[in-house]
Amino acid sequence: MIIRSLLYVPGNNMRFIEKAHMRGADAIIVDLEDAVPVSQKTEAREALNTTVPLAGKNGTPVFVRINNTPDRLFVDAEAACRAGAFGLYIPKVENADLLDKMAAFLQPIERCLNRKAMVFVPLVETPSGVLNAAEIARGKRVLALSGGGEDLATSMGAKPVPQVLSLPKQLIHLAAKAAGVYSYGLLRTVADYADLDGMREAAQEARLFGFDGASCIHPSIVDVLNNAFSPSSEEVEWAQKIVAADKNAEEKGVGAYVIDGDFVDAPIVARAQAILQLADTLQNKSEGDNG
Repeated sequence: MIIRSLLYVPGNNMRFIEKAHMRGADAIIVDLEDAVPVSQKTEAREALNTTVPLAGKNGTPVFVRINNTPDRLFVDAEAACRAGAFGLYIPKVENADLLDKMAAFLQPIERCLNRKAMVFVPLVETPSGVLNAAEIARGKRVLALSGGGEDLATSMGAKPVPQVLSLPKQLIHLAAKAAGVYSYGLLRTVADYADLDGMREAAQEARLFGFDGASCIHPSIVDVLNNAFSPSSEEVEWAQKIVAADKNAEEKGVGAYVIDGDFVDAPIVARAQAILQLADTLQNKSEGDNG
């Protein structure tokens, strides 16, 4: 599954939810947490049977960001499960024990509904969570890790500026990659959506670091993320040249060589192959969407 962009929509805003599937995002996150006032959280949860199918009307995977409070955590999760959500965004995860408990709670419900098991995207948003990120990434049902910039900065007594968020987000990213799960995020806060140039630079930076995609809170950023986390035509052309040259070198029994003045060996070939695989997957996805 390739997810480059995940668009948050408030779970209490039907107008946004109705249009979510038209925004071009690879996934939608129906938010029950920060985007919903406390007075409307229960109503938003009770509406999931309507909002989840509506947000994923065109087949787009739909996550639900639940509330991590004792009175809402499992109730929100059950409602999301019964509504058919693909997965859960679980905020403020500090250890894998929470994921174990959530998986055990959902399993009998999923069995009763005869549905696939939901996947989890733990949001790491505290210093404890960052230090336990490797454990969390290896937890049950984890599809990806992500860091919550605003909450993370607040929990540190800091401001959510790039120089504050870069290190903890890189640690979360490394934990995800070490565990073999996806890594979603930017090395800055997603709240700066009005700074289009800044968001574009941040997305390109995240791709450079090896992030797989990122979430956004405004539709204007969806194309920015899709473009940044997709191989450019120049990258594809470079990768094709490398793979072709490697095949020729292998036939000659050569393991390392120079192309256009640049040294090439096995890791560079592997990078080129990954670019072509991603480009091919995205091309097939596009053809499927248009078919």
